[in-house]
Amino acid sequence: MVSSLKPNTQLSHCLPTSPRPSFSTPNSAQTQLCTLPPGSHSAAFSSLSMSSSPETSQKTHVLSASKNESGESDSGYDGLTYKGAGVDIDAGAELVRRIKKMAPGIGGFGGLFPFDDKYLVAGTDGVGTKLKLAFDTGIHDTIGIDLVAMSVNDIVTSGAKPLFFLDYYATSRLDVDLAEKVVKGIVDGCQQSDCVLLGGETAEMPGFYADGEYDLSGFAVGVVEKDAVIDGKNIVAGHVLVGLPSSGVHSNGFSLVRRVLAHSGLSLKDQLPGEDITLGEALMAPTVIYVKQVLDIISKGGVKGIAHITGGGFTDNIPRVFPKGLGAVIYNGSWEVPAVFKWIQEAGRIEEAEMMRTFNMGVGMVLVVSREAAHRILEDANGANKAYRIGEVVRGEGVSYS
Repeated sequence: MVSSLKPNTQLSHCLPTSPRPSFSTPNSAQTQLCTLPPGSHSAAFSSLSMSSSPETSQKTHVLSASKNESGESDSGYDGLTYKGAGVDIDAGAELVRRIKKMAPGIGGFGGLFPFDDKYLVAGTDGVGTKLKLAFDTGIHDTIGIDLVAMSVNDIVTSGAKPLFFLDYYATSRLDVDLAEKVVKGIVDGCQQSDCVLLGGETAEMPGFYADGEYDLSGFAVGVVEKDAVIDGKNIVAGHVLVGLPSSGVHSNGFSLVRRVLAHSGLSLKDQLPGEDITLGEALMAPTVIYVKQVLDIISKGGVKGIAHITGGGFTDNIPRVFPKGLGAVIYNGSWEVPAVFKWIQEAGRIEEAEMMRTFNMGVGMVLVVSREAAHRILEDANGANKAYRIGEVVRGEGVSYS
């Protein structure tokens, strides 16, 4: 199913009622106040994928992996799966399908709100169970970069420049030193994306979280001219898919990663096989913030659509930017797959299709561009910013691999 970037004209205006220094209890009224017109709905669910499963192509090989209710492969393959680790992507897609009946217009990577001759573009996200690894490794100063990245990378897919960011930090008992490390990462992420940390909320919730643990969520707002929105509507067969490299797992798929780690017999302090860093360091590498690179590419023309590769991997995220009737062929071996993914797949005995629908596999952002723009981008990629030609747009539906 095609996901559009149509603006939700009933999107609420949300005003923070308390500044960062306040600490709320579970019953505190110091939250974000959102005023909605009667019968309206927000676009808070826009980051979930609504794309359908890939269909078979006559010229390419489509990877597939059906699972039973336990999350194991119906073929008898005993490798690990995301569903078996507790995350059901199909259930998430079903929830979005139902929400779309109540709030038409959602489904893009960011929600658009018309404002004069511009659109305000908003996104919200967390960092998932990567937080568990932060607790285990003691690496807390980069998790805030992940938090910012997950939202600003979503809104830049529409061509929007991030303006400001707000965060929510919740914990059982406030450890000021620990919280300062986390917020320092958020500040770093905002600097990387050239936006302002405008405010946030810190909540102490005794008995709700385990001692020493916390949860995070973030909210970003950007702006784009109405005539400059990247919405995918001009994508046609023959356009090129250009991939921008990731730093590793980024902030998705960690429920499966943790299951693999438990089955591998290794610890986070052990060396990543074949590399000079530990597993903990490799897995905690902060998510790449693509904002400046992507906006620079957009400014030179030829960009038709952009997909942020998060939960759902290539298989579910790329089709979200396509008009109906179009799909993609991905060229296997056309980019460098980081060693951490090779270890995850081998240690977990994970099928290729499962990997491609769960992880970014070394490509965190995919741009759909004209052939002329692709040539320019790939030539420019000889410098500091790498880029790969990873596929092309074809007639059909879904994503196939060849």
